[in-house]
Amino acid sequence: MRSVQVRRGAYVDSVTLMQVSRRVAALDGVSSALVAMATELNLDLAAGMGFDVPDTSPNELMVAVDASSDDVLAVALAEVDAALAEASRPAATGFGGAPPPTTVRAAAARSEATVALISTPGAYAFADAVDAVDAGLLTMVFSDNVPVEQEVALKEYADRAGVLVMGPDCGTAVVGGVGLGFANVVRPGPVGLVAASGTGAQHLMSLLDGAGIGVSHCLGVGGRDLSAAVGARSTLRALDLLDADEATSLIVVVSKPPAPEVAEAVRAHAASLATPVLFGLLGPGQPDLTATAASVVEAAGGTWTAPEHWSGSVTAGRAGGALRGLFAGGTLCDEAMLLAVAALGPVRSNIPLDPGWALGDDLRSDGHTMVDFGDDRLTQGRPHPMIDGTLRVDRVRAEVADLATGVLLLDVVLGLGAADDPAGELAPAVREATSAGVPVVASVVGTRDDPQGLRSQVAALNDAGAWVYLSNAEAARRALDLLTPGGAA
Repeated sequence: MRSVQVRRGAYVDSVTLMQVSRRVAALDGVSSALVAMATELNLDLAAGMGFDVPDTSPNELMVAVDASSDDVLAVALAEVDAALAEASRPAATGFGGAPPPTTVRAAAARSEATVALISTPGAYAFADAVDAVDAGLLTMVFSDNVPVEQEVALKEYADRAGVLVMGPDCGTAVVGGVGLGFANVVRPGPVGLVAASGTGAQHLMSLLDGAGIGVSHCLGVGGRDLSAAVGARSTLRALDLLDADEATSLIVVVSKPPAPEVAEAVRAHAASLATPVLFGLLGPGQPDLTATAASVVEAAGGTWTAPEHWSGSVTAGRAGGALRGLFAGGTLCDEAMLLAVAALGPVRSNIPLDPGWALGDDLRSDGHTMVDFGDDRLTQGRPHPMIDGTLRVDRVRAEVADLATGVLLLDVVLGLGAADDPAGELAPAVREATSAGVPVVASVVGTRDDPQGLRSQVAALNDAGAWVYLSNAEAARRALDLLTPGGAA
């Protein structure tokens, strides 16, 4: 039974809708489900799933369910209603009360809010973010697939208004102890982060938390902020804000590989601040995120100890096999590639370190390969892999079936907004890999207070035979060791 409903006058943010879609699709008897705003992209996705696409508009909510029977369909639609009700319970205005606000500025005018989180489709995020800037709000743009030209224009506009824009594609932030987007639960403390990297910020905060060092704020700026095109516009403003913050006594800038001239400008600006600034800018010859965490802990007066790890059941890679990395976190993929390239030479990827190493459009592995499943091109109309790991689980099984695969390298990212049990989703495929003699090495990014349970996530992977590390860099090094003849001791 296929059903497509259009619910007019209903808007729900994309992250919530991804979670609702996954919750409904997991019901017994449901083959597929898509709960999404009726944008052109989502309509194309629904058509590709076999649904008859309705005549509608991007401002309307589409509910598409493929169920085995009328009874299952009724249960699924009831689950949609329940999930949406749980996710969004607006306060009643009462008879004669003001209607709910329909714009960011209208909402800001009726509250004491100081932060706006924009999570609308990329095609519409620019207008919503401008509205938030006009309201004088610290503006976090979670939306991805925003053109870089719009990002530059938005940040120039925000500069003139004296407002910080975090993003677009800002997946992680912590403001005044409140986690936004995909944020881990960390203790308060003296370290402020400026992050042109979502999972890089999560990993660094998790390592600091494990060492007993807390965070004042984490200001994400979007993964392109330190590119030549964007020129660190938000990074420079974020540095100034943290420098003026009484709760911050040490600042760290973390980024996926930046444009060299932009990194130099950021370092020069940081040198002019009263607050000391440390850098975790990934690149050839630069410290990895774990080494950066060690430096931050020591600078903050703490004692650094190496993050924990657990041994796996397979101690040697397939003879002559290649390294295959399948990542949910783009910065974690970058970090692993930097280590692998130094040891192995070229690594093919959809986010290659060298344009000549780009994978084909089908993303089929070719020699040493690493894939970022969170890349914008793979999240158009799909949940982020930290919410729904289905594509990656399928790819793990495909890599095991490929006799050219020598070792598998994975990441698992915990925290607010992430799936309830990401390690549990991967564990059956990991067990199939290790049973077939393919070593699996996984890094787990998370803290003791994350809702998924750090220890239980580690145990799920380790019980399936994986080597498990709380350091992504050390996981990559172990994977490289397992490729060598004789494997690891």
